[in-house]
Amino acid sequence: MKYRVKKETKPTLKTFGKYKAVAVHNQTIESRQLFEEAASHMTISGGVLESMMMGVAETVRRHLQMGDKVRLKDFGLMKLEIESDKVDDPKTFRAKKHIRGVRLHFIPESYDGSQPLYEGITYEKDKNYTTE
Repeated sequence: MKYRVKKETKPTLKTFGKYKAVAVHNQTIESRQLFEEAASHMTISGGVLESMMMGVAETVRRHLQMGDKVRLKDFGLMKLEIESDKVDDPKTFRAKKHIRGVRLHFIPESYDGSQPLYEGITYEKDKNYTTE
């Protein structure tokens, strides 16, 4: 995984002005490419796999929107969390005023304290980037 060292530019953060590593993302793999690549290791076509995955995606989305957590075996757990302003008195809390949005939280699957998603990652500085 490539990284760059960048300066924190948000003045409201305690780490403002300090440097941190950020991941370099070279490309976005679109669903069609993902389906074709995965299907090449199976006995089904990319189109069939796409139909199946789109059905699963819609089902996952529906469950998340209903407030359920969704665990995909050997991948991880997904859940939606609400981001809201803090208020001093719970009686003054108003959803339309204080809820800022929703975020998807993903927790990788873990076995005996290890997380396969992170195993084998090595770090390499992006040589094409110069620090600010």
